[in-house]
Amino acid sequence: MNKALLVSDAAHFRVDYEINPYMHTEIQPDHAVAILEHERIVAAHRAAGRRIEYVTSAPECPDMVFTANAALVRGRRAVLGAPPPERKAELPYFQGWLIDHDFEVLEAPYPFSGQGDALACGDLLLAGYGQRTDRRMHAVLAEELGYEIVPLRTVSHQWYDLDLAVGVVEPGRTLAYCPEALDEPSRQRLRGLGMDLIEVCVEEATRFALNLISDGTAVTMTRGAPRLATALRERGLRVVELDTTELAKGGGGVRCTALTLDAPLPARP
Repeated sequence: MNKALLVSDAAHFRVDYEINPYMHTEIQPDHAVAILEHERIVAAHRAAGRRIEYVTSAPECPDMVFTANAALVRGRRAVLGAPPPERKAELPYFQGWLIDHDFEVLEAPYPFSGQGDALACGDLLLAGYGQRTDRRMHAVLAEELGYEIVPLRTVSHQWYDLDLAVGVVEPGRTLAYCPEALDEPSRQRLRGLGMDLIEVCVEEATRFALNLISDGTAVTMTRGAPRLATALRERGLRVVELDTTELAKGGGGVRCTALTLDAPLPARP
């Protein structure tokens, strides 16, 4: 998984509104640097052997660079995200791309932050709620995509999407998470999965340390989280750390900029 990714571009990236605590309209990203950061993320994916698909960003959609919120994809089916009103203009572009590439596209009946709140982990789906995603979406995702749901509630708007609080390192084997970002029942659910859990401190998590992409061999992550990077290398993973300082002004890191297209279908006996 994570060997085929849909990305957009940072050509129109800017902060026009404030829909997460990292966005401030008076602090605009350096446009040229943001483009360079995104190009380096894409180059790292290619160097790791990942296939990259593109959807061109639109001038009226300053957050299209964060493609993870567009949908959740499994096999040839995609459930579209249902984002805050400020980002709804993005949906027709992502929907069109998915349809043009032969995906069956379903609309979300409730608020849903796409892959930002839905992290595939084999046949499990780590499904966030409490901020941008209505918990009723979990039943929809289970029915339409065949996942076993592991509901995880983030405790504040600081963790507006689950992919800021949890990172899937090796499905079925290794997860990284920030305990303080989740309520106690959610922490218990993670511990009950029987996987190797890497605890990440709040300091590194708020730098988007957990907003990473791993294919089980190579991990692409934000620079500035040395303890997590060391823990990953100790487990034999190849780690590439990249600067995302300007992209972070929109509230996103590496994971936010790519929608996974190759989540495997349910295991068959």
